[in-house]
Amino acid sequence: MKFKLPTMPLYIIAALLFGFKTYIVYRLIFNIELENMMQEFILFINPFVSAFLIFAISVWFNKTSRQMKFIRYTALFVTFIVFANLVFYRQFTDFITIPQLFMGSNMSDLGSSIMTLIKPLDILLFVDAAIIWYLSKKQEAELAVEYPKSGKVFALAISLVLLAGNFFLAEMERPQLFTRAFDREYLVKNIGLFNYHVYDLVVHSKTESQRVFADGNELPEIQDFINENIKVVENSDKFGAAEGKNVIFINAESLQHFVIDNQLHGEEVTPFLNSLVTNEDTYYFDNFYEQTGQGNTSDSEFLVENSLYPLSRGAVFFTHGGNEYHALPEVIEKEGYTSTVLHSNNKSFWNREGMYESLGVDHFYGEEAYEVSEENSIGWGLKDKPFFEQSIKYLQSMEQPFYSKFITLTNHFPFEMDEEDTSMDPYDSNSNTLNNYFPAVRYMDEAIEDFFGQLKDSGLYEDSMIIIMGDHIGISANHNKAMRMYLDKEEITPFDQVQLQRVPLFIHIPGDGNGELISDITGQIDMKPTILSLLGIEAENDIYFGNDVFSEDRKEYIALRNGDFISDEYVSTAGICYDRQTGEPITSETDTETENQARVANVCSPIEEKVEAELSYSDNLIYGDLFRFINFKEKE
Repeated sequence: MKFKLPTMPLYIIAALLFGFKTYIVYRLIFNIELENMMQEFILFINPFVSAFLIFAISVWFNKTSRQMKFIRYTALFVTFIVFANLVFYRQFTDFITIPQLFMGSNMSDLGSSIMTLIKPLDILLFVDAAIIWYLSKKQEAELAVEYPKSGKVFALAISLVLLAGNFFLAEMERPQLFTRAFDREYLVKNIGLFNYHVYDLVVHSKTESQRVFADGNELPEIQDFINENIKVVENSDKFGAAEGKNVIFINAESLQHFVIDNQLHGEEVTPFLNSLVTNEDTYYFDNFYEQTGQGNTSDSEFLVENSLYPLSRGAVFFTHGGNEYHALPEVIEKEGYTSTVLHSNNKSFWNREGMYESLGVDHFYGEEAYEVSEENSIGWGLKDKPFFEQSIKYLQSMEQPFYSKFITLTNHFPFEMDEEDTSMDPYDSNSNTLNNYFPAVRYMDEAIEDFFGQLKDSGLYEDSMIIIMGDHIGISANHNKAMRMYLDKEEITPFDQVQLQRVPLFIHIPGDGNGELISDITGQIDMKPTILSLLGIEAENDIYFGNDVFSEDRKEYIALRNGDFISDEYVSTAGICYDRQTGEPITSETDTETENQARVANVCSPIEEKVEAELSYSDNLIYGDLFRFINFKEKE
């Protein structure tokens, strides 16, 4: 008599295959920081826990055909979710949120950007789904299960016990994980990709209901926090330094600080911008941080115009484009300023047409305002040089004083360049993205230099304040191996990663003569109060979370959207508190582990609490659409 091994049910096979595959993706593709063996263990078990819970639902189907159909289509669906997150992560080092699924209108403009993120080996992600599909068709009778009701309940109970155990370990490792969930990586690391998506759905439903139940009673608490922790009493000595001048704001796509005053192949990467750093009419900030979330350029616009934080999930331009705000264009309109945005892209991208109306922008010069051809466009649209050239006529026709924002395009992932526009050879590393970044940045530098000349020729230069700001990083953490090589570092630590979030800020005021290099900690949240101060406009009754960058009486930190922060003395990121001067974690060889944890908590916790409160209050203003309850005319 032959001994026959019992056949394993297909739902268990599917759970094991899928859990193993997801763990491999965690470790080989997602750049998830692990600090100890407990985190490693939680990261290993969470995909199996999620997979068992999902596939065990199949035991409740009585018919074999329905059970098999559920398993094979579920295997395909959950694999697609992993694949979508993988592609998204390669570009943004982040995970997809529910609001981003409603941003599908952007996809038609992504074109070649998405194709560069898909790799041939990605097909291997679907191997287990193909195996499950084959087995469910060929061996459905052997691999199906027919449990009695008690067996079905038992399978469900086991799933829930495993899930509870995962959550218990996660809460031990990261206390208050769900109430302090600014960082999506922590959620995925501790509860898994699929439980994160369920959590995201719950949070999305909760935040959508906030506006319905908001009544404005939340405002006094928010105002008290701002008055106590953010508002400055006295104006800076630069108040009114650009009074009456036009404001020309260049939103420099993907421009990071590390290229400024740096070289490649013995050449300056940004010769013109370098010359501005030492120009007597320029204030350059070398510790200025981008604070965007998933909305990238649109988030940087939101920060500048409102001095509010973007949302942690999705792009506020999409999710809350119809809110009421008290944005910079609306404030300066009372001082006689007209406001425009110039960007050679379609009006629907990032819902700009709708959001600009909410922000009080008078006119948007979009794609239809420019002559775009195959010869003068590449990648995302019109090249920067013809963009500036074609824009001058619009500036000359504007009633002065005006506030005009230019959003560049060429220096955008995947950093494509025509040979005739390339004046710098690419870098040589394992990352095509970083390699191509340098020629694209050089082209942008040349375009901005040409634009300065055009402003002078048009007669607008002397009567304008020109601000150049990097909108967000261009090189994500996925390219750290190549970045480490370029920066000549042994490794890119979490501290270094935060430093790479610095972007350039130039404030150029022709005729000022007092320009300088300023190393104070500043960020995009500070732009609105800074511009108002330079124009000599009081905003005592406004609600915002930034400070004038020239003020000496500033808050002590800059908050990043994921809850990390940078202060004069410390950098807090990835659950570690670093000494900002040395870049080393705050510890001592004489400390025990408990003593060191207490030391870190005592140093960083007070600022961390303020950061969490600040981000939460900003979110409340947006989710509740609380500006609709404020009559700023009465307050003035």
